[in-house]
Amino acid sequence: MKFLTTLFSSLLLSLALAGAAIAGESVNINTADAATIDRVLLNVGPAKAQAIVDYRKANGAFRSAEQLALVKGIGLKTVEKNRDRIVVGAARPAAARPAGAVAKAQPRPAPKPVARR
Repeated sequence: MKFLTTLFSSLLLSLALAGAAIAGESVNINTADAATIDRVLLNVGPAKAQAIVDYRKANGAFRSAEQLALVKGIGLKTVEKNRDRIVVGAARPAAARPAGAVAKAQPRPAPKPVARR
């Protein structure tokens, strides 16, 4: 009986971790191919994913997630369901960055002195 309890617990934990890994996946809509968009976004099948890629090629990069609603077959509800999965930008892949490269913070300008009377 203890064996079945352990087996059931392990199976449940594995499913929970797999679900969290799938839910945590995101896609850059400006660089991803249709297969990746289809796999990651909810309610977006192969035809809609290809429509996103075609729209991007014809009109340029998306500037916001809301612009996905301009693609035929994609509505604002679909965008809202996928908001946490959508990345907008042209991030360089890690392989293209030099080894050890770290983003540097921009220095803040010095505050202006206040004149006292």
